Amino acid sequence: MDKLNLKILKILQQKARIPNIEVSRMINLAPSAVLERIRKMESQGIIDGYEVRLNPKRFNCSQIAFIKVLISPQSDITSIGAALSRLEEVQEVHFIAGEDCFMVKVRTAGTPELEILLRTRILTIEGIQASRTFPVLSTAKETAQIPIR
Repeated sequence: MDKLNLKILKILQQKARIPNIEVSRMINLAPSAVLERIRKMESQGIIDGYEVRLNPKRFNCSQIAFIKVLISPQSDITSIGAALSRLEEVQEVHFIAGEDCFMVKVRTAGTPELEILLRTRILTIEGIQASRTFPVLSTAKETAQIPIR
């Protein structure tokens, strides 16, 4: 990974749909060379893919909550993680240390929908013992970008 590749990645994280010609101007490299570098980083798994960030308010998904999901002893962590991941409201699933539990980020329309999600779909997953929910009041920063140094 050289400095040019890092510059390309920084640019792509800011604007994934930027034309190669613009990237080439920004880093002073031929467009064909930029395209070749991007394709190589894709094939090496450095670039996993491209996704569109939608405005949650336009899709009635403004309520963010983090849910600490406590699991029963001897539970199958892999199957619980997979079951949580299949829920469309779930954006992130992390198995965390400390209490050996999951931290789950969800988006719903509001607290009534959050309650329904918890009671009817999360807490009914086999192996889940309890949960603790932390509704978000406001967000100062939210990004999927990886720091590139």
